Amino acid sequence: MRRITWAVSILLAATSCLQAQSKKQPNILYIMSDDHTTQAVGVYGSRLASLNPTPVIDKLAREGMVFNNCFATNSLCTPSRATIVTGQYSQTNGVLELNQELPSSRHYLPQEMKKLGYQTAIVGKWHLIAEPADFDYYCTLIGQGKYFDPPLNVRGEKPWPQSIITKNGHSSDVLTDISIEWLKKGRDKNKPFFLMHHFKAPHDMFEFAPRYKDYLAHTFIPEPASLYYNGKNGSVGTRGYGDSMTSIIGASLSKRDTLWGLGRKLGIPSSVPDPEYRHLVYQEYLKRYLRCVKGIDDNVARLIATLEEEGLMENTIIIYTGDQGFMLGEHDYMDKRWMYEESMRMPFIVRYPAAVKAGSRTDAMVNNADFAPTLIELAGGKTPAYMQGHSFKQVLETGKEPVGWQQSVYYRYWMHMAHDLGVPAHVGIRTKDYKLICFYGRYWIDGHEAYKKKFPNKRWDPHYAIETPVAWELYDLRNDPGEMNNLYGNPAYDAIVKELKQELLLKRKRLNDEDSGFPHLRQVINRHWND
Repeated sequence: MRRITWAVSILLAATSCLQAQSKKQPNILYIMSDDHTTQAVGVYGSRLASLNPTPVIDKLAREGMVFNNCFATNSLCTPSRATIVTGQYSQTNGVLELNQELPSSRHYLPQEMKKLGYQTAIVGKWHLIAEPADFDYYCTLIGQGKYFDPPLNVRGEKPWPQSIITKNGHSSDVLTDISIEWLKKGRDKNKPFFLMHHFKAPHDMFEFAPRYKDYLAHTFIPEPASLYYNGKNGSVGTRGYGDSMTSIIGASLSKRDTLWGLGRKLGIPSSVPDPEYRHLVYQEYLKRYLRCVKGIDDNVARLIATLEEEGLMENTIIIYTGDQGFMLGEHDYMDKRWMYEESMRMPFIVRYPAAVKAGSRTDAMVNNADFAPTLIELAGGKTPAYMQGHSFKQVLETGKEPVGWQQSVYYRYWMHMAHDLGVPAHVGIRTKDYKLICFYGRYWIDGHEAYKKKFPNKRWDPHYAIETPVAWELYDLRNDPGEMNNLYGNPAYDAIVKELKQELLLKRKRLNDEDSGFPHLRQVINRHWND
């Protein structure tokens, strides 16, 4: 009898152990680059895929799931990061532009992960001003950060942000060194970890590590057709009446743009005539960009090797993404901010063999407000009621969209005509088939004096005060994925416009974005709603 009891006890203990092991929380390694767009990730099959720019990231994709329809809700570094950390849209979390702070009380993602028993860490670009104190460990770039020999904020004896260390080398290498050190020696091996590893690259002006100076040096970089011919893309909202504002709207690769002057920054002689001028600018611009991307891909390989060495690969969810998309010469534009596809679309790849089928892809529509809810649920928690995003955990596990899953994505860019990059403020909606954009052409602060009073220490950019024409744009993405033909005003699409405007109204109401605090914006949008 004692032997039977003893055997049963052993069996129960073993079963309990197996159950505990099966319920073991996964580690999460969240890797995010700055301005790494889908065009420069091989697995997305763009014109640049033939250059094989990201073999390591592509291998991750083949071992997991690729999201074809992942979008930023505000394609700008600080607002995007605030949305990711809060699970809330810009108008709710309060971070509308680059120089706004996300208070520590709103660092919801690390707070929720800690409640679930995770050890939390962030390495690299933070860019949200307030101390990332809810991370157990942080080593973050100061502000935008430097490409070489970057100083970093750490937790120390001095109050934030006075505890600073400096590391020698290129930032992509330095940040990876720091994360590897933490994975090997810094973490508590009795807890699951949540590590956010944020590269600075390939943010402009694309300063690459010297070892990549010959990479692609003698290679022709495929060019987008819209670099030279833009068809019927845009509107008076993006060009001005009679193309009168094209010298100040949209930083370009050609001589059209008189403010940003990319060619001048890259050292291309102004005496070179167009179209040769924009060809030379593009080739130099893309080679610098792709050299930074090469450095990222190589360092992702180092992170993966560390997980393998530490025996962590199988129980670690690996995510690779960018903080938004980026224009690489499409429509003769550079930078992000735009609601156009190349700027709005984010790469998003997830590898987790225990739950995500290798080689899978999904067309489910997700956005960066959905990241935090998904990470929390993957960790075993539930999405907090205060988050506006939705978990796509079920999409990852089944490859299918849940019943009632969102069929549209809301977008809003607030920083009207900022930083010599000349992108008008706009709001819009994107479904799988269509995109509707309203360029309403006003800054979110009403007037020069109001802005100066609210931000007394910030330089006032006179371009903020420029009012650009209000205009709508509609693109049929099924037949025009390159957004070369603005169909707004075409009677054949009147029913589609009506439907999209209704969806836009519903989104604005649900997402607390009806401009109750910005009457001048609400007034201009309402006035032109039926144009």
